[in-house]
Amino acid sequence: MDFDLTQEQQMLKDSVSRYTKDAYNFESRRKIIESDTGVSPEVWSQISELGWLSIPFSQEQVGMGGSAVDLMVLMEGFGKGLVTEPFVSSALLFGGLLSQSNKNSAFTPLVERIISGDLHGSFAFLERQSRFEVFDIKTTATKKDDTFIINGEKTVVFNASNADKIIVLARTGGNQHDELGATLFLVDVNAEGIEKTTFRMMDGQQASNIKFNNVLVPVKDVVGHVDQAAILVKKVIDTAIVACSAEAVGIMEKLYTSTIEYSKIRKQFGVAIGSFQSLQHRMAEMYLEYEQAKSLLYRTVCSIDELDNDINKNILALKVMIGRAGQKICAEAIQIHGGMGVTDELDIGHYVKRLMMINTTFGDADYSQQKFSDLLLR
Repeated sequence: MDFDLTQEQQMLKDSVSRYTKDAYNFESRRKIIESDTGVSPEVWSQISELGWLSIPFSQEQVGMGGSAVDLMVLMEGFGKGLVTEPFVSSALLFGGLLSQSNKNSAFTPLVERIISGDLHGSFAFLERQSRFEVFDIKTTATKKDDTFIINGEKTVVFNASNADKIIVLARTGGNQHDELGATLFLVDVNAEGIEKTTFRMMDGQQASNIKFNNVLVPVKDVVGHVDQAAILVKKVIDTAIVACSAEAVGIMEKLYTSTIEYSKIRKQFGVAIGSFQSLQHRMAEMYLEYEQAKSLLYRTVCSIDELDNDINKNILALKVMIGRAGQKICAEAIQIHGGMGVTDELDIGHYVKRLMMINTTFGDADYSQQKFSDLLLR
């Protein structure tokens, strides 16, 4: 299989690398994370001007119509640069649901605003009891005339504090755990009856818990079909899982290369610790874990672009590999760096925290392993 990038993809890779090196260094990233909003309007505008927000969207929606490989290249670069801007939550999840719905023409203006950087969005799908089960839904949407009335609570809603609009997954039919009966609603973040509580996650990014108290949503703001959100949600979340996995691979590369460089300059007993054979073996294992994760990422994005029958298996296997390999690489990076590895002054700890967050987003390795096993038994 040919893993070479096209000329355009190589140009994208180079441009992301230059940007994260010259305009988005570690210190500037720390200032953004520590700000009240946790994001930078200037950086978001620059990402839009560079055309990166257009990659996930079709050319009919004024997008680039990028492939899974294009998205992988972008997100791997974001991982290396530890970019904290809400690309996944705003463009892939929120924007993906709008662009993939049956009402493309109605939502196209919103998609265009996402691409231009004028609109932030978020996807509210998790609840307190649901853990990783997306369709464990207690939030209800009751129809009355030409309006739905939403009641319930959503937790860990990424980018909700900066979002202009939110897509809410609510139950319009079926039982609590049924996929059938779930519906998506486009809601203005300032709608009457919405109560937000915002907090910081361990990687510095902001998330919110949102309560919906008799929030009114007109029928025209249903995203997709009533009771049939499952197919659309699964497709968009799968895309986000692959994107986050590519980001994780970029982080893994940064962790192992930084650890090798550190081992060359850190001295113990008068010699560089990189000369110790035991540490050489451990760094070699870090490299092997990274390469295996990278190889499975390549297999997954190729299967997506080629519409392979094993797409679902590959995505679940990739999620398991990212979780397992990420945990090992994080542990070794911190061990070899010593106490410095967990300080805020050194970037290693920030990369580790972000990688740990990726592992728990959309299901950790253990959860994904069980899902993979269940898929094989079907």
